[in-house]
Amino acid sequence: MTKWTPRHEAPAPLEGNVVATITGGTIVWFVLFLVQLPFYGWYDDHGHLWWLWTCLAGGGLGLLGIWYVRAREAAIRRSREP
Repeated sequence: MTKWTPRHEAPAPLEGNVVATITGGTIVWFVLFLVQLPFYGWYDDHGHLWWLWTCLAGGGLGLLGIWYVRAREAAIRRSREP
């Protein structure tokens, strides 16, 4: 078995507004949770209650992600200052 070696260079990472991207995704998760909340009984009856809790977990993890990327952006800004 031979070791795999890449045949070309890896592309440069995409730069963009990471905070806005993570915030947008977090909002989507919470909206999905709120939209599904009125159907709690149906999800429970059909064994799909995990869909509801997945959306809530996605929103909660998104809040953690927002905190992380904001701290990262601040650290990058501080490192660029003289």
